[in-house]
Amino acid sequence: MPDPEDHPYTNELIHESSPYLLQHAHNPVNWKAWNDQSLNEAIDNEKLLLISVGYSACHWCHVMEHESFEDPEVAAIMNKYFVNIKVDREERPDVDQVYMNAVQVMTGAGGWPMNVVALPDGRPVWGGTYFQKKQWMDALQQLANLFQKEPKQLYEYAYRLEQGLQQLDLVDLPENQKDYSQELFIPMLEKWKRFLDFTYGGSSGAPKFMMPSNLDFLMRWAFQNQNRELSNYVQVSLDKISFGGTYDPVEGGFSRYSVDARWHVPHFEKMLYDNAQLLSLYSKAYKLYQKNWYAEVVEQTASFLLSEMRSPDGCFYSAYDADSPNSEGKNEEGAYYVWTKAELKELLNEEFDLFAKFYHIDQTGHWENGNYVLYRTADSRDFAAENQLSEAAFIEKKANWLKLLRENRKKRDKPGLDDKALTSWNCMTITGLCHAYQAVQNPAFQQAALETFSWLENNMLQENGRLLHSYKNGKSSINAYLEDYAFAIEAAISLFETFSEERFLEFAERLTEIVKIDFEDAANPLFFFTSSSDRKLVTRTKELTDNVIPASNSVMTRNLFKLGKLTAKNSMVAEASEMLQCLLEKIPEYPQYYSGWLDLLMNFTHPFYEIAICGENFAEISEEIQESYIPNSILIAGDQHSSLKLLENRYQPGKNLIYLCEEGSCQRPTDSKAGVMAQIRQV
Repeated sequence: MPDPEDHPYTNELIHESSPYLLQHAHNPVNWKAWNDQSLNEAIDNEKLLLISVGYSACHWCHVMEHESFEDPEVAAIMNKYFVNIKVDREERPDVDQVYMNAVQVMTGAGGWPMNVVALPDGRPVWGGTYFQKKQWMDALQQLANLFQKEPKQLYEYAYRLEQGLQQLDLVDLPENQKDYSQELFIPMLEKWKRFLDFTYGGSSGAPKFMMPSNLDFLMRWAFQNQNRELSNYVQVSLDKISFGGTYDPVEGGFSRYSVDARWHVPHFEKMLYDNAQLLSLYSKAYKLYQKNWYAEVVEQTASFLLSEMRSPDGCFYSAYDADSPNSEGKNEEGAYYVWTKAELKELLNEEFDLFAKFYHIDQTGHWENGNYVLYRTADSRDFAAENQLSEAAFIEKKANWLKLLRENRKKRDKPGLDDKALTSWNCMTITGLCHAYQAVQNPAFQQAALETFSWLENNMLQENGRLLHSYKNGKSSINAYLEDYAFAIEAAISLFETFSEERFLEFAERLTEIVKIDFEDAANPLFFFTSSSDRKLVTRTKELTDNVIPASNSVMTRNLFKLGKLTAKNSMVAEASEMLQCLLEKIPEYPQYYSGWLDLLMNFTHPFYEIAICGENFAEISEEIQESYIPNSILIAGDQHSSLKLLENRYQPGKNLIYLCEEGSCQRPTDSKAGVMAQIRQV
């Protein structure tokens, strides 16, 4: 914690644990945290609320802090007229969602930092993202004057905006259930394809986000429908993302997004949620396409997570900042990651020319001010052939180059680390590690997945069975949100399918029952984002659209479907279908924002298998089958001691049998992976 004696200003944020809030603890602004005391102060003193939302790895958050929040002149206006509240959007995604919706309605855009002025009761009346100092001061003075002289105008506007916000999440269960058919996908995919970049991958234009959920769905669709065009698109996307500056070949791991269309220059922060999802995606891609490079990406990304983002407590930290001290000690975006030509020549000596050719230490790879982002455009095999090298010899050279860079990078100051751990993001990481273990069978990934689940049980699970959201310095806090439950259930299902321990399935079922109680909407099958026990905000939102992180409702629908299949409870499958029915009219308009829902829709329109393995060697056979890409399936494995319905009366002493089932109806058992894969191909 910062020492208040070293600073002329110290505000209430000094008592918080969030790294983002602590960054602002010595601003002259009288910042407060989001809590009942701060909110009640605005009501009691009839002062406007100023709510500023960001996160520790946000570059423009740092810029606005330096320009405005560290300035005593700006602070004087803020402190005189407002109750100033700083919010870490990762700690309080509920607050972020409500006010981001408001900013998007008011301005047509959103982003971070997000700054909102609200009435004392919390209803928003004005907002935006980054403001320069003069803009900010002028706007705040005008709002303060308006509130003093014409408060009625602000209250009337707040009422109209509140009504609009409440309409955003209104989704009704249709009176007549729509039929599920494969034809539903055709117009949606044709519409979606207009937004895809078939040259560089991802979506057209810039900035470019990786959107793992979109690529995951399109990979599955292309595979199950033998669609070569989309299969090629997915592989181009995966290649370009991992060849570009968005991927760190030196230490592994992905940055948050690319500022250009060709994945060259990243926005350099590294987020746990991106890396967890991309670990899953590249693991599945390796299973399907069998490209060795994808296996390398899996190994390197997991290695980065385990070595650079792991806490001694067994959980994973949230993010690394984009900025770090440069050689002159000044914070600079990307300083930790970029290289000058002179640095590289000194490190690589006679190897420099070949390195420069591969990683484009030329005009193609130049970023700014003589700095280069490592950027490759060629596959190792092709590049080796072009340069009269064997692939093995070139790969060895490349490994040696990167080792030299890695050792040199250790001399640099690292970017700031956001060392809080979030339940939802850690559970995404458990799922990613499960998929990585399935793909490359590295026992370190199994161990890490199991240890992180133990951390979850021991630190984030309360005595009443409910979860907490955030963890820092050995303390857990904040009631969990729907995203925490959804990703925890998904992680438990992944652990069960990967390692065949029924305790994980039981854990998933228990949490699902809590979700149905705490997040239920009595008028609608879709779940609220906040628990019924949380303080009421301006609106109680529902997450419906899949973005860089899939919507918690779309994750829950797939959880319900899978749990229904795994436990042979058709009622859960029916609940998933009801939730999907609510969105079927919305999805065709913007299919690219509903990839998780489309993934679920495929379960109803295409064959979906239950694979049941019963026998003394069930674990080995399960691992063997998991090496293959079978996205339209659930996997259950056990012996005579299993209590699961799909394994009832399946055990035969001395035999290891594999059953391929649909809707509980099974084909004749086979005793080998080859046998069950042949049955799948015949279907």
